[in-house]
Amino acid sequence: MRGDAGGAKKRVSLVLGSGGARGYAHIGVIEVLEALGYEIVSISGASMGALVGGLYACGALDRYKAWVLELDALDVASLLDFSFKAGGMIEGEKVFGKLEEMVGQRRIEELPIRFTAVATDIVRKKEVWFQRGDLLRAVRASIAIPSVFTPVEMEGMVLVDGGALNPLPVAPTQADLSDLTIAVNLYAELPVPATNPSAQTLRRRERIESKVRELVLQAREKRSFSLFEVLDKTFDTMQDALTRYRIGGYPPDVMIDISMDVCGTFDFHRADEVIEAGREAAYRVLRHNPAKR
Repeated sequence: MRGDAGGAKKRVSLVLGSGGARGYAHIGVIEVLEALGYEIVSISGASMGALVGGLYACGALDRYKAWVLELDALDVASLLDFSFKAGGMIEGEKVFGKLEEMVGQRRIEELPIRFTAVATDIVRKKEVWFQRGDLLRAVRASIAIPSVFTPVEMEGMVLVDGGALNPLPVAPTQADLSDLTIAVNLYAELPVPATNPSAQTLRRRERIESKVRELVLQAREKRSFSLFEVLDKTFDTMQDALTRYRIGGYPPDVMIDISMDVCGTFDFHRADEVIEAGREAAYRVLRHNPAKR
């Protein structure tokens, strides 16, 4: 459903796709939307799209951005609390403990922006839309990458990553009163655009690479692909195919494509450059898009 905004800001339903660390690009897209005068009135997200969208909806995205910009590879490793339960290697309690410090206890239905987090119930084999209830618990269910993060069990459901069935969940926004739907696809088969990284980014990159180079070389001597690399490539293949299928059924008004090669699923230490990639992609699409006028 579309409203007549007249001379007011364009009201946007924003759909944020799954993609692991590529989801940092959503931050850059949101910054551009605000800079160009759009008003985000609803958000639907899967996996990292749900995380970034939920943080924006409750006003905590700036704090999250400041935190992730300081993370290097060793910081990310320190946040991995390995699980002894079946169903996943990582609990995620350390990360969500940090997020709770930023967000507190928030309920989805009380947020100033309509928000939907999409997860997948592997018992009933269907997607689940969280539009009420505890915000961080819904986000935790939505980001539970199968075999990596432990699933969330509630009300007879076993919930994993929303991207397992719907990497780009446009459907939850279809009834929203907005002027257009803008979707951000993190699995586009595009070359990574050339960028001019800041001096800070270059210093961080050099420091990170020097710390992990020896470990990477040792791992490659022992095997052609690590476990995380296999999971990464497998999930990427699934997400790309599912995204194409879902877009065919629910095409957005505007699509912002982010190259799937901008980073790997688990490259959570590369926030600076991935956020910038999101900004650049959004400007390319929206700067001359007649839908914004």
